[in-house]
Amino acid sequence: MIIWLASYPKNGNTWLRSLISAYYYTKDGVFLGDNHLKNVQQFPVKKYLENFDYNLTIPGDTAKFWVSAQEKINEDRKIRFFKTHNALVKLGNNDFTNRANSLGGIYIVRDPRNVLDSVSRHFQISHVKALEVMQDKKNFTYDFKKKKDYSDYQFISSWELNYQSWKNNNLLPIKFLKYEDLLSETFFVFKEIIEFIDKLTDNKSGFIREKAKNAVKSTSFENLKKIEKKNGFSESIISREEKRKIPFFHLGPKNNWQKNFDDEFIKKLNNIFGKNLEELNY
Repeated sequence: MIIWLASYPKNGNTWLRSLISAYYYTKDGVFLGDNHLKNVQQFPVKKYLENFDYNLTIPGDTAKFWVSAQEKINEDRKIRFFKTHNALVKLGNNDFTNRANSLGGIYIVRDPRNVLDSVSRHFQISHVKALEVMQDKKNFTYDFKKKKDYSDYQFISSWELNYQSWKNNNLLPIKFLKYEDLLSETFFVFKEIIEFIDKLTDNKSGFIREKAKNAVKSTSFENLKKIEKKNGFSESIISREEKRKIPFFHLGPKNNWQKNFDDEFIKKLNNIFGKNLEELNY
C-alpha cells in the first residue's frame, strides 16, 4: 500500500522525503544523500508504466493506467512511500489513486510568494512567467530531458488547486503541514508525521527519538547543501545559459519574498493569493 508525500513543486517535498528516508530506511537515522532518497521514488514515472499500452507522445495518455500501475506496485503488499506533485483529481474519467491502493498521504505547502521565486530559479523563467505557471489550472510537468516522451507526466494544475485537492479531499486521510512549521519546529512536527504514519500502518513499535533526532540533524538545509556540493544531487538541473548544474539547495529557509520583489509586484501577489494567504495564516 502507498503513502503519498505530495506537494506542488518547490514546496519542500525533497526535505520531507529526506526526513522520511533517513528515519525509515537507515539504521541510525543519518541521511547520506541520493542513496537514501532513492527509497522514496516518484509516481508516476515511466518505469511503473512499462507494461501498459499508451502513446508516450500524448500528454496525459498515461492517466488511464495510473491506478492499474499502482495495483501492480502493490502486488507484494508492502508499504511504500511515493513522492508526487500530481493534484488529487480525476483526469478525464481517470482517478489519480483510490483507497484500494493508498493508505493516506502527507501534503506539504509553502508560502506561494516564496514558492514563486524558487520556481523562477529552478525552471529558469522570469518571476512574471513563474506567476503565470502557478496560476495555470491546466499545468503539467514531465521529464523535460526526454524529447516527445510524456511518460512521466504529472498533472499539477495551479498552486492553489493542487494544495486544495489534497487538503479538502474525501478519499484519503491526509497529514497537512506547512513548510514554515516544519522549519520552525522541525523535531516536533516530524514526530507528528511519524505518529501519523504509524497510525496509518498500525505500527506499534513507537517513536524512536534518537533516530528522529539524527534524521532532523542530518537533513538540515546546510547539511543538504554540503552533501550536494560534495556528491552532487540527482534532482539538480543544467543551466541553459552556462551549461552547468544549478544547485538544488539554494536559499531554502533564507528565501524571503519581501526581499525578492518590488512593492508593486508584492501587492499583485497579495491580491492574487490573498484568500489562500488568509486561509493558511501567511
